[in-house]
Amino acid sequence: MTALELLTGDAQNFVEKVWASQVHLHETDPADLVGLLSFDDVDHLLTATAIRTPAVRLAQNGSVLPASAFTRSGATLAGQALTGLVDARKVIDLFEGGATVVLQGLHRYWPPLTRLVAELELALGHPCQANAYLTPPASQGFAVHSDSHDVFVFQTHGSKLWEVHPALGEDATGPREVLLEPGLSMYLPTGTPHAARAQDAVSLHVTIGVNQLTWRALLDRAVSDALARVDADSHLPAGYLDRPEQLEQGLAERLQALGAALSATDAAAVADAQTRSFLERRGPGLRGAMVDRMQLDEVGLGTSLRRRPGKPCVLRPDGERLHLLLGDRRVTVPVRITAAVERARTLEVFTPDELGLDPQSALVLSRRLIREGLLEVVR
Repeated sequence: MTALELLTGDAQNFVEKVWASQVHLHETDPADLVGLLSFDDVDHLLTATAIRTPAVRLAQNGSVLPASAFTRSGATLAGQALTGLVDARKVIDLFEGGATVVLQGLHRYWPPLTRLVAELELALGHPCQANAYLTPPASQGFAVHSDSHDVFVFQTHGSKLWEVHPALGEDATGPREVLLEPGLSMYLPTGTPHAARAQDAVSLHVTIGVNQLTWRALLDRAVSDALARVDADSHLPAGYLDRPEQLEQGLAERLQALGAALSATDAAAVADAQTRSFLERRGPGLRGAMVDRMQLDEVGLGTSLRRRPGKPCVLRPDGERLHLLLGDRRVTVPVRITAAVERARTLEVFTPDELGLDPQSALVLSRRLIREGLLEVVR
């Protein structure tokens, strides 16, 4: 099951009919969601690690508490001051008093959510992030508000009653109530006003924020490229205040030149640049890569391999070469082995001898793709 299927049920239907337009609910096996971040996991992060701000913040009665209320001073590491270190006892006391604990940027340090977010980014083509909200019984961390990005929400402990208002411009009679419990996920498009209150037990829910890339950004890229071919940076003519026809004529000439430059714009090249830019900003996603690299010589024709979860791999043929866009790097191989690369990219689990190459070439390709971080050894 893909990350998008886990959260939406029918990934294709969601992308075609629901995405960015309406609230969507999906019910799945609770264990699939609870396993991503449990109450025990949050307890571990807060009480048994050196977690620091801004990875943690607290809110109560609609206000964010100052970091000084739940951090401690004087901590050092190798003689250097360790600032923003969370004081577990202070957090627990504030939580017991009604404060909501927010874990921010979990995709950067909690492996199950790192993988989920990476897979969602590849499925949607938009940057994503993961936060979690731990709320005491019968408490509410934030008043009604709306987010500037789309949100997936799912409950992993307790329950929370959500008040979901119609988004601006949406035809609806009033707010609806949604009780989120483990196993139920909800999608809220940008600008959907909402608030949520924990019920009779501790509530833990995860939000996956989707920071949309818009057509405006792609058009800006195209226009910027076109402007580079137009005389746009020379000074306005001196004296144009008294002779506005100079400004009018100069602007008309440049608009005409810009129109011609835009007409000559290679849409495929602009789209490809957008793809490259998005992929290059993704994290390397190399969990387990050190072990794999140190045991590279042990990889044989019968070694089980798979594509590293959430790892980008976009193929770009270029004459006799094939470029593999892997996010943090580009790998180039001969175009004649495209079929083998496609197998390595798409098969769930495979061995080098299933790539359709001679034994030596299969090992060379497999070991290189392990070294480059695309593949991992299945253990």
